[in-house]
Amino acid sequence: MVELADIALARYRLAPYLNPTPLEKVPDLGPAVWLKLENVNKTRSFKVRGALNAMLSLNRKALEKGIVACSSGNHAQGVAYAAHLLGITARVLMPVNTPKSKVAGVHQYGSQAVLYGDNYDEAEEEAQRLTRDEKATFISPYNDPLIVAGAGTIGLEIFDSLPEIERVIVPVSGGGLISGVALALKSLKPTVEVIGVCAESAPAMYNLFYDTALPQVWETLAEALSGEIEANAITASLTQRYVDEIVLVSEEAIADAMRWLLYECAWVVEGGGSVGVAAWRSGVIQPDDQATVIVISGGNVDAETLRQIMRE
Repeated sequence: MVELADIALARYRLAPYLNPTPLEKVPDLGPAVWLKLENVNKTRSFKVRGALNAMLSLNRKALEKGIVACSSGNHAQGVAYAAHLLGITARVLMPVNTPKSKVAGVHQYGSQAVLYGDNYDEAEEEAQRLTRDEKATFISPYNDPLIVAGAGTIGLEIFDSLPEIERVIVPVSGGGLISGVALALKSLKPTVEVIGVCAESAPAMYNLFYDTALPQVWETLAEALSGEIEANAITASLTQRYVDEIVLVSEEAIADAMRWLLYECAWVVEGGGSVGVAAWRSGVIQPDDQATVIVISGGNVDAETLRQIMRE
């Protein structure tokens, strides 16, 4: 499993390549609310933290086998960036409906984006097949201690900047982000409340957390959060241990949050990255005066999607 020492080591490993991301106070959301802006990170997403931590930890033999990954977009760019730094090329399976900006991000760093399948689960199945058949090295988007530790560096940065923190609100997909952030913060300050936010269209971790069976809906503004969770994924047990609550937000609330972040804060945020603000603004999480950080997990969104939500 992952421990605080692993997250500290990840921060040391990432320091030459990534700067801490800003913590921006937003009075319009309340007297004590901050945004943790991962949309200004390298590749415009938190995913680069875990991908780079995992790739930098591989020995030469593992790298020479070839790198295969699967992603709805942000992890793909993180893997491609890490591969670029290491002087190699990665092959990333991505659903055919992946936003063009995310596909372009993979090509930008010289890796290969393979569009396969109508959704994340189909792309992941093909990536796992290629890994087995070719004996390649697979870089999971979430089910890997090194990925979790990389994401957990966000928790260390939050605590460094805001030791009085009382609550953190985190987007949830496979759980790599929330399990790392929750582990870091709960280890440093056990009283911190950790709330995860799933899109109603992508309820995989919500289902595991509450033993429900809500359906996956692939047509969503929060495509970065879509996909089922591997059996026995380490993130499931970590989330159960360290997270206090998981809530759901609607497509309408996500669109409203994206518009609000753009118009009022001048931040371009993708659907999956805006779900924490969506939960806060829609009242799914009741606003109060507690020192609260909302993690903005990514900002990779196509222009057409932005035009769509602006028209609405």
